Amino acid sequence: MSDRDPQPVERQLPTEEARDLLALVREIAQREIAPRAAEEEDAGRFPREIFGLLSESGLLGLPYPSEYGGGDQPYEVYLQVLEELAAARLTVGLGVSVHTLASYALATYGTKQQQVEHLPAMLGGGLLGAYCLSEPSSGSDAASLRTKAVREGDTWVIDGTKAWITHGGIADFYTVLARTGEDGPRGITAFLVPGDAPGLSGAAPEKKMGLKGSPTAQVHFDGVRVPDDRRVGEEGQGFSIALAALDSGRLGIAACAIGLAQAALDEAVRYATQRRQFGRPIADFQGLRFMIADMATQIEAGRALYLAAARLRDAGRPFAKQAAMAKLHCTDTAMKVTTDAVQILGGYGYTADFPAERYMREAKVLQIVEGTNQIQRMVIVRHVAGPEGR
Repeated sequence: MSDRDPQPVERQLPTEEARDLLALVREIAQREIAPRAAEEEDAGRFPREIFGLLSESGLLGLPYPSEYGGGDQPYEVYLQVLEELAAARLTVGLGVSVHTLASYALATYGTKQQQVEHLPAMLGGGLLGAYCLSEPSSGSDAASLRTKAVREGDTWVIDGTKAWITHGGIADFYTVLARTGEDGPRGITAFLVPGDAPGLSGAAPEKKMGLKGSPTAQVHFDGVRVPDDRRVGEEGQGFSIALAALDSGRLGIAACAIGLAQAALDEAVRYATQRRQFGRPIADFQGLRFMIADMATQIEAGRALYLAAARLRDAGRPFAKQAAMAKLHCTDTAMKVTTDAVQILGGYGYTADFPAERYMREAKVLQIVEGTNQIQRMVIVRHVAGPEGR
């Protein structure tokens, strides 16, 4: 490696165990994930076997208790694992983040009996989860969801359609938010629904501009019967559970965004130090050097921001504002950095022969998922200036 090649990310990790964990993740990413990423994304292939490997390696339940098959790792460490996975292939990093989000409700609000019965398989048993909040007519206004769950004795019957579901149609379990009472946020309840439940079906995956290997689909519930012991939390508590899950999930998206941006920066540096024009590497030209400096600075700022939010979470302190800031800044950074990477590669950046164009297409969705960046701004300003209409 020359002194001009991209350098590994310098990480501040709290323990030797965490350093060993990151080394394992890098090894898996470099050996198993990155080499096939471009081909499989182009073919729209979901790497289910990779998630099996990650489960076997203890990487699908990192922030959850070891007594249930988790890794007992702080979010500060878990998010850096996500960053490494996303840098190798966003489909994998995002998939782990969504699986962690789908496991959150049961791991945090489930009863002891529910956790003993279900969490070990969810966290380390090879299962893959999905999170069902959004609907065709309720995206940003999630509290207006229409999917209903009607109680019949000790069973709930769920009817409705969820939309934009990552792993929709292929997940082994779904955390589902459904209306069980009055209109608005107080009438929503959370359920853990098996992926093979009769009446549950996935529509054809959406045809997307990026992340083609990660299936996103509507999920239909047609009289799906769920026993009451799969209700998570109290009746009417579902929306507060969903919002708490999203605060943590937004940190996952932020980390994935920085991983993607880092991959784009590394590609731009690699190309700029090898491509020669006018008798010297284009990395010697001040215009490109300044672009690379700005890209690197924004990535470091984003990494610091998501880690600061994670450390608040790990300390048990409020972090919703910082999570929204991290999601906003990191995903905007990913969009800017990947766009600049395409520019640095010039005409080659616009071709599928290099990964820069794929990174750029993938970055866009990160500004949309788990709360658009306009919603993040609303969350932030409410913390800073108070609610509207006071």
